[in-house]
Amino acid sequence: MSVERYILAIDQGTTRTKSALFDERGQLRGFGSAEVGRSYPQPGWVEQDPLQIWESILLATRSAMRRARCRPEQIAGVGFDNQGETVLAWNKETGRPIYNAIVWQCRRTNAVCERLRAREGLEREIRSKTGLIIDPYFSATKLRWLIDNVQKAKRLAKSRKLVLGTSDAWLIRKMAGTRYLITDFATASRTMLLNIHKMQWDEDLLQLFKLPDECLPDLIENSGQLAYTDPVSFLGIQAPISGLIVDQQAALFGQGCFKEGELKNTYGTGCFTLMNTGSTPKFSHHRLLTTVAWVLNGTVTYALDGGVYTAGSAIDWLVNGLGIIRTPAESEKLASSIPSNEGVFFVPAFVGLAAPYWDPLARGTIVGMTNRTTRATIARATLESIAYQVENVLRCLEADSRLPVQRLRVDGGPTANRFLMQFQADISNVLVEVPEIREVTARGTALLAAAGVGFWDDATKIIASARKIIYKPSMRSSERVRLLSGWRKAVARSRRWDT
Repeated sequence: MSVERYILAIDQGTTRTKSALFDERGQLRGFGSAEVGRSYPQPGWVEQDPLQIWESILLATRSAMRRARCRPEQIAGVGFDNQGETVLAWNKETGRPIYNAIVWQCRRTNAVCERLRAREGLEREIRSKTGLIIDPYFSATKLRWLIDNVQKAKRLAKSRKLVLGTSDAWLIRKMAGTRYLITDFATASRTMLLNIHKMQWDEDLLQLFKLPDECLPDLIENSGQLAYTDPVSFLGIQAPISGLIVDQQAALFGQGCFKEGELKNTYGTGCFTLMNTGSTPKFSHHRLLTTVAWVLNGTVTYALDGGVYTAGSAIDWLVNGLGIIRTPAESEKLASSIPSNEGVFFVPAFVGLAAPYWDPLARGTIVGMTNRTTRATIARATLESIAYQVENVLRCLEADSRLPVQRLRVDGGPTANRFLMQFQADISNVLVEVPEIREVTARGTALLAAAGVGFWDDATKIIASARKIIYKPSMRSSERVRLLSGWRKAVARSRRWDT
């Protein structure tokens, strides 16, 4: 009797870590989840405890293994995806972090970015090399902040014992041991330090941010036998780490967006819409980002990326901030209890606006309220705000790619909200396709890991066989135009508020 073998996919997100075990038929057999907290030391600052992130990986993976009745020796390969722009600094010798992880949402380097943007021609140069704009979202200014503001970082830099990187590099070290200091090309393309044409750390940008190149991880492809787990530190598992990628690109892969023009949107803490643009980087006229989707067998695939900072976290605010609902799921019932938004629009710019506005000084704004406004109105306006932001990005992608957007593949927790999904289909006038298994990011990570160890013959068959729910647009065009006009007015009132 043969022993069942599994691919372990770890999806390390902003608010929780998820671990999933897939069998040889591509079926999800075990799943575990563990929350990760955030702290806010100052307004606009967002941090996480690195040790809590690591502990969440262990907890989620133990849970998945227990549910699948999987022993460590049954794991054939490990895939890992990460938050992206979140950064860490640690001691090269001990591996101990010297400061909390600075999360991608953190705006502490906004003043630095303002000064850089004021330098003539600099943003154009950075954009041409990295595909990114100058913004606190990306890793480079956060890494520089650590050296400038953490005394231990300064001392370690002088003695060449400082290591800087996105969170994945430290977590891989925890999983695989001290001999590995690596990050993948897709994750590196989120740092504002990778030259996406030469596919290497850019020397001019390292000098600009005064970052020693010996502090940074080595760059590797997204699939293959990239590292090996240490059974002592990682739950007895001794297997290749065979897939590494940033979370949004993992979802693009997991949705099967392998052809130019195919796109997906992930609804999570924020929203992230990516479109596969093939083997040539395409640059946006609407301030969307050009990024590396993945590198496989020496071939680079690029994507256009439109990110929204606040999506699921706006629903969380209804629970934990306003306290008008007890659980996120209640927002659907409340929003559906009224026939319209009654002229109320909510721009959830808690940490500014991302694509296509890139306005870090925008702030959350609710407009159009009257004495008839109720908690149902606010709940509906909150869900609608998520769809409006995605719609903005879709139109930019359509214009930049010159390809019509007719189908949107979606994933993430909020896709369970039927009101939100139908409103997205209506306001964007597209088919919205929701996979029945919503852990698409983990599936993409698993597909890359499986390819790295030859586990599955044909990933496209596994994706195609998954069942889907389709939402079709039914809104009249005149109503769509009216609502989008109201949304644009609301956004205008939220812009540059914190000045």
